[in-house]
Amino acid sequence: MVATHLIKQGGLRRLAVAGAAGLGLVLALVLPAAAQAEERVCRGALGAITVDNLRVPQSATCTLNGTRVKGTVKVERSATLTADGIRVIGNVQAENARQVTVRSSQVGGSVQVVQGRAATVRGTTINGDLLYDTNRAALRAIRNVVGGNIQAFQNTGGVEITSNRVDGNLQCKENVPAPTGGGNVVQGNKEDQCARL
Repeated sequence: MVATHLIKQGGLRRLAVAGAAGLGLVLALVLPAAAQAEERVCRGALGAITVDNLRVPQSATCTLNGTRVKGTVKVERSATLTADGIRVIGNVQAENARQVTVRSSQVGGSVQVVQGRAATVRGTTINGDLLYDTNRAALRAIRNVVGGNIQAFQNTGGVEITSNRVDGNLQCKENVPAPTGGGNVVQGNKEDQCARL
């Protein structure tokens, strides 16, 4: 409830606004608009801290150990990410990266490694998809729990997909050489090059 009163000060009359809603209105006018989620740039190592979003800049190397990311992890061109025991609320996104390694971690969104080189995702729970697309070096997906799909498309450095539990589909197309592995438990379909994995 907002209460308004006329206050007489030095011969002037002022309108005072009281109450929670009035205070909120005053603060909204005085304070700047809500700040965007902050982005932490990682060069070197980070331990068990919490950040909003995290970016590994071009050609940098970042090692995460027990780090919590409330947003998204982005890995840029020629950069390297090594992550152990991390928790990411959003996605892990790598484009043109040199290497991405995610072990024993939890990802609330998807892991997407596109047009880069090597990647390993091992022992990790991913609520969304695990995507390897158009990469040029060795890729591995081993003992993960994936809520969406595992997808490997047009990779040329070799793909190993072993002992994953997949709630969606296991989809592999146009990889040279064809993916290897086995022991994957897939609730949906095993398709194309991964039909026998």
